[in-house]
Amino acid sequence: MRIGLLASNPDHPVLAATAALLTARGHLVEDLDPTTGPGEPSERIGPGELADVYLLKAHTPRALALARHLEERGAPVVNSAAATELCQDRTAMADLAVRAGLPFAATRTVADLADLVAQPDHPAPGFPFVVKSRHSRRHDLVARVDDAARLRVLAGEWPGESVVVQPYLASTGWDQKLWVVAGQVFCARRRSELTDPGVSELHHPGGAFGPAELPADRARLALRVGEVFGLDVYGVDLLDGPAEPVVVDVNAFPGIRGQAGAPEALAALALRVGGAGPRSVPAQRPAGTGPGAVDPRASDTRAESGAESGADSRPDSRPDSRGGLRAGPWADSSSPVGRRTAGPADAGPGGAGR
Repeated sequence: MRIGLLASNPDHPVLAATAALLTARGHLVEDLDPTTGPGEPSERIGPGELADVYLLKAHTPRALALARHLEERGAPVVNSAAATELCQDRTAMADLAVRAGLPFAATRTVADLADLVAQPDHPAPGFPFVVKSRHSRRHDLVARVDDAARLRVLAGEWPGESVVVQPYLASTGWDQKLWVVAGQVFCARRRSELTDPGVSELHHPGGAFGPAELPADRARLALRVGEVFGLDVYGVDLLDGPAEPVVVDVNAFPGIRGQAGAPEALAALALRVGGAGPRSVPAQRPAGTGPGAVDPRASDTRAESGAESGADSRPDSRPDSRGGLRAGPWADSSSPVGRRTAGPADAGPGGAGR
């Protein structure tokens, strides 16, 4: 089988380890970087040169255009271009999540960050609040705003930036990072970008999340997110602290470093979708078409509040006897796909980082 990697960094630990597993089983793994090479990437794929399946780790406009081109030619892409693109727009993300009944943080959209500064009083939802770039990308804006002075500074640093605004919700200063590969849930805690300076990044008041158990309700929530957004490889960010979970972000194909079992799950997914195994995971699942999902094309672009989560009970979540899920370290990495054949030597050890 031929597996294509759409990633600017095919040596990313989870991709390299997955490629090593696949090549060790006799499969051909190729890289296609839409950011390099002459002409359009689609022009470099001639008739009969399609891979059996593509893994879309890249999120740039060129990468998404290439993924759509491959889908139009009949190649399965994981995740689909539509689902990946949906997760790049935080307005559309919040709107779909709320309409589907997910407990998403209350979100409103502002066309220009400077519009918040122009308000005579503090902007809703009131100080402090969180401001994020509407369009998710590497090194985008994610900041806590405690007063008007801070807001003016950000507006000067990010002129013309379209943003979403969310209330700042009390938490432990850490985020629960959940990510799913073909129904298998992994998790860990990561220091929140919004925490007050001086809080130790190495010590969590609740202890390490790696060896702990993820509560079953949060595991079900993570799986439900995948159904709503039409994702098979994705991350879910939850606030660490509230009694009820609050989703603050959804990421298509995040980085998964140092997570035992993740490369194996990703390799198995590629083989199933590509036709070398039982197709228990659907290929080309459009965003917002899972069971009970809401069609994002019929939704408004402004989301004002969250709702409680629905339940799911997919067997691949692998709960233990106490109803939880084994957890492990998590890190995120954004990247958009050079051409090479992966080999066993490519599978380096995982590490932490973003």
